[in-house]
Amino acid sequence: MNRRLLTILLVAFVIAGVCAFAVYRVVGSKMSTQQQSPTTSIVAAATDLKLGTVLTQADLGVIKISGTLPKGAVPEQQRLTLVGRGVVTEIGQGSPIVESNLAAAGSGGGLAATIPQGMRACAIRVDDIVGVSGFVTPGMRVDVLASGIPPNAPPNTGTVTTTLLQNMEVLSAGINIQKDSEGKPVSVQVVNLLVTPEQAQTLSLASSQLRIQLVLRNPLDTKVEPVPSTATPALFGAVKPAAAPVKVVRRVAPKPPAPKPYSMEIINGSSSSQENFGSSEGQH
Repeated sequence: MNRRLLTILLVAFVIAGVCAFAVYRVVGSKMSTQQQSPTTSIVAAATDLKLGTVLTQADLGVIKISGTLPKGAVPEQQRLTLVGRGVVTEIGQGSPIVESNLAAAGSGGGLAATIPQGMRACAIRVDDIVGVSGFVTPGMRVDVLASGIPPNAPPNTGTVTTTLLQNMEVLSAGINIQKDSEGKPVSVQVVNLLVTPEQAQTLSLASSQLRIQLVLRNPLDTKVEPVPSTATPALFGAVKPAAAPVKVVRRVAPKPPAPKPYSMEIINGSSSSQENFGSSEGQH
């Protein structure tokens, strides 16, 4: 074999060996560092937890995490303190359970546990004709419309529809507070909306006096903007009443008053004459 070729092969083997040794040292160093990193045991979901679930010991598992812990994570030693608390956000199996996923201690589960402080759940009745009840699921966003005849409305006003509330979150549809896993519409007669106390009063009054309708909106479209009310005449392009004909009155300037007549006696020697002024005729 050519001596020059042997030299090249020998040098190549030496370089390959050096590179392999360097990679081994780097990988070994990283593995050693990871093994030395401390781990912390925190509480995680032992199974998929649905919205409104009241936690039991069987629902709680433990996972080990190295490095920075998730915000609000619960240490393994405090696992039993979570029993009886309601789930307000769906949690997947194996995911850490953090405080923001749970309702306050003592608030229980179900729909009440999903209501934030300062808010209310207001139920409104809908049907297959009046609303989109068959397609409303928890978490969707809707606008609330009300139709009726306003009090003290002018004659021929007809029915008026106005937008009462916009971008309202649906808490539940009927007795269902969870999303339909198959996405199938379910006909319901009651929908619970998340509202403020003032909005709850508005909805309650409108439900008892007017006809309510729900309008679905894109959940990413959260813009709230003023919407003018619509009256029945506007649907038919109400024609403005014809303007009354304008009567033109010509003003004639009054004639100046005639000057008052007066007379003057003219004496010429032994004769005299009477002269009238300010009249069309004079007398002599």
